[in-house]
Amino acid sequence: MSAGRMISGIFTVGVWTLLSRVLGFIRDALILSYLGTGPAYQAFVVAFRLPNMFRRFFAEGAFNLAFVPMFSKRLEADDQPNAFANEAFSGLASVLIVFTLIAQAAMPWFIYAIASGFVGTETFDLSVHYSRIAFPYILFISLAALASGVLNAAGRFAAAAAAPVLLNALLISAILYAAYTGRDIALALVWMIPLAGLAQLVLVWVAARSAGITLRLQRPRFTPDMKHLVKVAVPAALAGGVMQINLLVGQQVASHFDRAVGWLFAADRLYQLPLGVVGIAVGIVLLPDLSRRLQSGDDTGARAAFSRATEISLGLTIPASVALMVIPLPLVTVLFERGAMTTDDSAAIAVAVAIYGLGLPAFVLQKTLQPLFYAREDTKSPFRYAVIAMIVNALIAFGLAPIIGWIAPAIATTLAGWIMVLLLGIGTRPMGDVARFDTQLRRRIWRICVASAGMGGILWSASASMSTFLGMAGWRYLALALLVTLGIVSYFAIAQVIGAIRLSELKSAMRRNR
Repeated sequence: MSAGRMISGIFTVGVWTLLSRVLGFIRDALILSYLGTGPAYQAFVVAFRLPNMFRRFFAEGAFNLAFVPMFSKRLEADDQPNAFANEAFSGLASVLIVFTLIAQAAMPWFIYAIASGFVGTETFDLSVHYSRIAFPYILFISLAALASGVLNAAGRFAAAAAAPVLLNALLISAILYAAYTGRDIALALVWMIPLAGLAQLVLVWVAARSAGITLRLQRPRFTPDMKHLVKVAVPAALAGGVMQINLLVGQQVASHFDRAVGWLFAADRLYQLPLGVVGIAVGIVLLPDLSRRLQSGDDTGARAAFSRATEISLGLTIPASVALMVIPLPLVTVLFERGAMTTDDSAAIAVAVAIYGLGLPAFVLQKTLQPLFYAREDTKSPFRYAVIAMIVNALIAFGLAPIIGWIAPAIATTLAGWIMVLLLGIGTRPMGDVARFDTQLRRRIWRICVASAGMGGILWSASASMSTFLGMAGWRYLALALLVTLGIVSYFAIAQVIGAIRLSELKSAMRRNR
């Protein structure tokens, strides 16, 4: 894959992810408007987060990180990639069907494990009920993730990136339908979750078939290929499990503070926008590309791909991080504060957003560093680093909660994220020049920081000047749009002048790929 094609792939995934996150904002704003941050909302958060947590464990986390490099190499060598994909598809489906049935019976214990602070309240019973309805989503979305991995390995990024758009569109339709007909909005949402997962699976399955790979269910067999896949996947599963334990720690701590689960979830949704658009898009495109290059012995191309992916990531993430730290309250109040959402809710969410913003570059750097290991089928090293980060996260979250309260999980998440980056960076040293930033990236990275700092100063001044309009009904939407536009324009203008980013390079790379 050429640099231009890789950049094109990143932008394709980024655009669809941006659309998905915008729809996600609309979804979250509607939910907060109708439900506030009370019991129904917190139960929905738990029900929505539980299958997504295991989805990252089984699909994007463990299974795909092992499957994609192996499938990419088979595709490159034309070594029966379709048969391998069908074996993996059937094996994953079998495991998930059994797991889903077990989860239905054990749901009260699952909820106790992730939100013991809800025990004895209406929220606990609602969480169990909602989670039983929503949990089959894990089956559909995990199989969809495998099909997406097939598409990404084949260089077909659009359909896989568009699948989350379908999810959010269907959830929004459920909210509007329930509100219009006077039905229970929270219940409508949780019933739509598994239906949306099925729709996503159909979308990517059809796209994979169009790409020449028809995924079929067959009798699961533990072949030598599957044994190797499981051997590689288990450490990745453990690493994925560790990362999910970090989420559980945060939710467990937050469940002991009134409305804190909802506050942290809303803040998480806001910082996930740049993380999804940039970090996840880069990781999706980079992993199969690095796998193919290392398979063919193209170390120079692998280093260039790694450096350009990191450059794009930091060039877009560092200014986003600064914005989240400088103007969190205007962002939260305009995007979320309406209906049952209160000013106190906005203030609390804004604090969490600023803290998450400080960790955003770390979360994105993980997405560019981890493929260096996974492309070599090394899933053990990231697992070891994730365990250390998990211990740091737990110690800080539980240790600080009695002192500073509900915000401790956000601080712990950010600090653990930077610890993980440090460990990954140290772990890449034996890989040689392939894992080193090239001259262009080393020259530009500090300029990106300077341009971001300049943009932050401009945003801070503009926010103070526009504070009246940001608090006025109707006008606040226009004021925030102007503020965001000012930030984007000022950053790219400063970056272009001081040589942090060359817009002409991105344009020419995109043109070469047309």
